Amino acid sequence: MSQLNPRQREAVRYISGPLLVLAGAGSGKTSVITRKVAYLVEQCGIEARHIAAVTFTNKASREMKERVGQILQGKSKGLTVSTFHNLGMSIIRREHKKLGLKSGFSLFDDQDSKTLIKDLLLHHDEDSDQVDYVRNMISNWKNEMVSPESAQARAVGPQEILASRAYEAYNRNLRAYNAVDFDDLILVPVQLFEEHPDVLERWQNRIRYLLVDEYQDTNLSQYRLVRQIVGHRGALTVVGDDDQSIYAWRGARPENLEQLQVDFPSLKVVKLEQNYRSTSRILKAANTLIANNPHTFEKTLWSEMGFGDPIRVIHTRNEDAECERIATEILDNHLRKHTPFKDFAILYRGNFQARLLEVKLQAYQVPYKLSGGTSFFARAEIKDLMGYLKVLVNRDDDNAFLRIINLPRREIGPSTLQKLGEYASERDVSLFDACEEVGLEQHLSASAVEKLRRFTRWLHDKYRQCYEGDPIAAIKDLIYDIDYEGWLYQNASSDNVAEKRLQNVWFLVDSLKNTLERLQEDDPDAGIEEAIARLILLDLMDRQEEEDDSNRVQLMTLHASKGLEFSHVFLMGMEEELLPHRNSIENGDIEEERRLAYVGVTRAKRTLTITLARQRKQFGELLDCTPSRFLDELPQEDLEVEGNGEKNPEANKARGRATLNSLRNMFDDL
Repeated sequence: MSQLNPRQREAVRYISGPLLVLAGAGSGKTSVITRKVAYLVEQCGIEARHIAAVTFTNKASREMKERVGQILQGKSKGLTVSTFHNLGMSIIRREHKKLGLKSGFSLFDDQDSKTLIKDLLLHHDEDSDQVDYVRNMISNWKNEMVSPESAQARAVGPQEILASRAYEAYNRNLRAYNAVDFDDLILVPVQLFEEHPDVLERWQNRIRYLLVDEYQDTNLSQYRLVRQIVGHRGALTVVGDDDQSIYAWRGARPENLEQLQVDFPSLKVVKLEQNYRSTSRILKAANTLIANNPHTFEKTLWSEMGFGDPIRVIHTRNEDAECERIATEILDNHLRKHTPFKDFAILYRGNFQARLLEVKLQAYQVPYKLSGGTSFFARAEIKDLMGYLKVLVNRDDDNAFLRIINLPRREIGPSTLQKLGEYASERDVSLFDACEEVGLEQHLSASAVEKLRRFTRWLHDKYRQCYEGDPIAAIKDLIYDIDYEGWLYQNASSDNVAEKRLQNVWFLVDSLKNTLERLQEDDPDAGIEEAIARLILLDLMDRQEEEDDSNRVQLMTLHASKGLEFSHVFLMGMEEELLPHRNSIENGDIEEERRLAYVGVTRAKRTLTITLARQRKQFGELLDCTPSRFLDELPQEDLEVEGNGEKNPEANKARGRATLNSLRNMFDDL
């Protein structure tokens, strides 16, 4: 407690009713949550197993769990610290019988869902180009707790009507496959609790105190889940910041913070306004900017970190000059002041802005890490082959079975798979094992059964080859048997794309071979199952987006930067139609764009440099750019403007000479 400031201590100690901790950027909210969990256990006598702390990312929940564990030292047994979706998964796993699911139910990721929707559209002779639209609509409906029936009743226009019909068929197929999708992890528990008060009461007794981080990012179904678990007990602490709500496009509702006062009239509000990250000048700019948004809760960030350097605003000729300037500024700082590359971050509104930036950084040999790229294991061709490997060593993986059964096409349609799923669910066996049962012949035509068994027997044969001979050779044979190369070339947008995907497949096979050899060095009896398990673990670790602490400049979107901090931040493209984005201007969503700019400003600890271009190329044409309205909303007395016809050209020349001299000196010393 001695390490907390007075407001943080107040938030930790208040347990008399529901509490909203309005936590500004860099105000130490994680410390409040972790210490409050410890306080509940050590001072309030609540057993750890009756406490749940919920947040949005695996990284945040891991960090929270580690910190609580360090404080409680062995008293944290049974404590739930997880993401919303992990909590939902736990509820579904424990209550699967009430939900009519088998214990080994599958979880569909986004790609699995799109594959199913594409099959449904093709089956009904609909345009499969609508897959992304339909998937997004279904996701939005689930997050907003809209049933398929309600979606059909309110659908307007051909696209929405198509999506609403697909929604009903999609849900029916999911159930037949004994599966749930990512959005169901919240929706299904909420529906379960609504329909079964006895189950809800059991979970309310299990979770007697709930803490929720990043509350401003909750959507309607997540909000309902929180409301249900807390019930009338009011044993709730939520931490949030309405000024950092930047995920409306995925269903987040900052108004959920306001709704707390309606649901809990006795709600206490504690504001964390002391910032431990940034200089006072950066916070002054952030406060001045965000004051242009309406607020239910007013707060003003302040700091004891000193006033700090002016905020630099650099106008450049075009995007080429903008990227060149950022690259040379970073290199100059690195050479002249020995600033590590990892202390720099370049933030932008859209991923397309990083393309030219990468070229410039490479030209100046500045190492960088681009966040948000496609992970190796997320690529479709890798997921395909991993699907085969998973079923090869684990027949019960229905999700993987469904991915590969028709890849490449084996003329096994959705209706066959639906009946297979219903039969497997009735018999409480996996889809793979169901294919082998004699009883299946009573539910499917002889030709459908033969196609299914031809597949399972072939896979049986590959499994035997793995254990009786060379497993890597068997897996290569598997790839040749299904003519996966032909499948890639047939479905890729170009031969070049197909070639790259095929290279990825053989890279995975080589990785499997190397993994197996390394395992057998320590354990001669290690087999292909262990090697595949290691790769699956790598897959999971890859998805968890582990931090990379190597010495590289960080490149990321403003959305991806939330929750992070960097000593030196470059916020690029501060122009109308870029930040704020054109779509937001047209839709009247300026407030969210201002919050996004606010998030960018508050990532900076020591220096903030804002760049913009006078012209940008679009579709080969040079277009004039207008400076962002947000620049006018910053405190002008704290800005050091360059390249906009300012009255002190000598200062620019002096800065340029200093950079050249420092570079010359560096080379003279070599």
